[in-house]
Amino acid sequence: MIELVEAGVAVEVPTSGGTARRTLLEPTSLRLSEQRIAIIGANGSGKSTLLRLLNGLVLPTSGRVLVDGLDVRTEGRQVRRRVGFVFTDPQAQLVLATPVDDVELSLRSRITDRVARRAEALRLLNERGLGEIAEQSVYDLSGGERQLVALTSVLATEPAVLLADEPTTLLDLRNRDRVQAILAELSQQVIVVTHDLELASTSDRVLVIDAGGVVADGQPSTAIDAYLKLARP
Repeated sequence: MIELVEAGVAVEVPTSGGTARRTLLEPTSLRLSEQRIAIIGANGSGKSTLLRLLNGLVLPTSGRVLVDGLDVRTEGRQVRRRVGFVFTDPQAQLVLATPVDDVELSLRSRITDRVARRAEALRLLNERGLGEIAEQSVYDLSGGERQLVALTSVLATEPAVLLADEPTTLLDLRNRDRVQAILAELSQQVIVVTHDLELASTSDRVLVIDAGGVVADGQPSTAIDAYLKLARP
């Protein structure tokens, strides 16, 4: 269970007269228990800030965020063991030279034997249809292949929750569909920020963010309709 208790984010920004306080997310209280949750809204509305609060990539400046009772501020390491994060651009999280090396890195905490770890990394890549590119340079892969490798690396840590920040935005139609199919079949709770209303419509719950606040929250059809009214007044 992920819970926000009046959790908000504000930052100091420079101005001609010194600094001013800018609110990125208004104090927000939510209980996030559904298996599939989508977060939608305009660019700059606070979607990604909300998502990053959920595993401590961004810390609340007011209130609290709890993951299975763990406070992201004081127990961030334990939280990140439970909550994996997939970025929009996979280059932000692919840190080693080849896909198999990157997946192996994710496996180090739970498989100490190098031979067994290599075999498991290859198995996971094969499971995602990536076996043929396992030893290629990540720089030679397509955007879709990189995103699938990044997703495989995150899932290799066996998180209980997967957060994904616009995971299909940079992908062509074929790879978008592949990523969406993987997300749909996962046993983990999945919380995704997206501009893809088709993807959002398959969720159990949709949150609409506008100007740093949750302005709609509910069934996909109702929440998406509220978003469209905001976007097309």
